[in-house]
Amino acid sequence: MNKNSEDKKRFDVIGIGNCTVDLLGIVPSFPKPDTKNKMIRFTQQGGGPVATALVTLARLGAKVSFVGKLGDNEFSHFVINDFIQEKVDISGIIKEEKAGPYLAFILTDEKKGSRTIYWTDQMVSPLKKEELSKDFITSCRILHLDEYNLPAATLAATWAKEEGIKTMLDAETPEKKEFSPLIKLIDFLIVPEEFALGFSGKDNLKKAIEFFLEQGPEAVVITQGKKGSLTATREKRFFQPVFDNVPVVDTTGCGDVFHGGFIYGLLKYWPIEIISEFATAVASLKCEKLGGRAGCPSYKRAKDFLFSFGSERMKSFLKRD
Repeated sequence: MNKNSEDKKRFDVIGIGNCTVDLLGIVPSFPKPDTKNKMIRFTQQGGGPVATALVTLARLGAKVSFVGKLGDNEFSHFVINDFIQEKVDISGIIKEEKAGPYLAFILTDEKKGSRTIYWTDQMVSPLKKEELSKDFITSCRILHLDEYNLPAATLAATWAKEEGIKTMLDAETPEKKEFSPLIKLIDFLIVPEEFALGFSGKDNLKKAIEFFLEQGPEAVVITQGKKGSLTATREKRFFQPVFDNVPVVDTTGCGDVFHGGFIYGLLKYWPIEIISEFATAVASLKCEKLGGRAGCPSYKRAKDFLFSFGSERMKSFLKRD
């Protein structure tokens, strides 16, 4: 697909996947069993890998749409209203009365910024292949997918491949070996280190990268938490460290936001090294606030941050861009 045809697309990005309602609390430290403890702060936010990546993109200025299944209940209404507020298109949401989002209960340690998540899918109704519209799914420049609704995601990726639309996958459960057909349809694979090693069955990241590149993706990014991320294409390999000058309140959603920042760079046709540093900055800034979305920055905020703390290469690029 050439740039002119891409520019005529209805959306920059369409995401298919899970959306979540996150109930988040900051605690002084993780509690002992059979005790009562007062939370320092509490908030309710939207969450989910694809959904949060789309919110990140919308705040950066991209035109995005979410495809999933929700119903007529309090939590579904919360998700939909939040999407509307964040300027995420909801015309692709499938309505089923009793369906709802995932629910997640998240405790964040005040001192460490680390978190523990408990979640349930008791309201979730899987998206079916026959509920997808090919015309709608292919009305974007990039299709973003997660590991949920696997048959529907695989069909959507097949349609995207036929139309020359780039695809990205966010996966985190290495035991799901049924991923293989989908990974072969993915152009940009961004996964955590645990998934990369567990799914590939390799004993180091170098071997895992080779494994995934052989499956078909043109780029593989392995995130390593507080260390940073390792990016590989068939031509190059490089490591991108995190920014350690951001006060960490909560790491919830960092990976999801990283995906959003990375996709934004792809939409702009930036060099992959620039994309990686930009996505890292966006994800780092997210950590300044509680929850997976509250800290997602605007493009101006990310750009100003990089002018102050980015590499000389990034500063030079931003001046020209």
